[in-house]
Amino acid sequence: MSGLTDFNSESTPVKIHLKTTITVGEESDAFELVSFGRYYEKGDAFFLKYDEVQEEGTIHTIVKVTDTQALILRSGAVKMRMVFNEEEEMNGSYESELGTLLLTTKTKKLSHTKNLSKTEGDFNLSYELIMQGSPVGDYEMSINFKEEE
Repeated sequence: MSGLTDFNSESTPVKIHLKTTITVGEESDAFELVSFGRYYEKGDAFFLKYDEVQEEGTIHTIVKVTDTQALILRSGAVKMRMVFNEEEEMNGSYESELGTLLLTTKTKKLSHTKNLSKTEGDFNLSYELIMQGSPVGDYEMSINFKEEE
């Protein structure tokens, strides 16, 4: 994950709108977050970096997206690493007070669009999450980012 140290010098401030829908059986819950963060490009990837403030503390999130894969790293109040690839199941981890749990993602859809003339676009992800071998639910996640005016 080189390149993350360059964030402040070469990154663009963006407004991020994150929407997540979690479906377990017949039940669905939707969550929305609006945050201000940074956008950065390196090689064939783009990165979004933002903070999420929750009851248990602040969670620092980095999203790395390429044409075929995505990576979500969370640190702070929650420590988690999740990898997404439409071609294969990917393993990640979630650190909890019980120790490190194995996460597996089955990616159904991974797509992104970017406006070439200015810093804005979106990233969409649909996946099934499996924790320690047991299905947890189906997740739909969309992130819209736009350069701050």
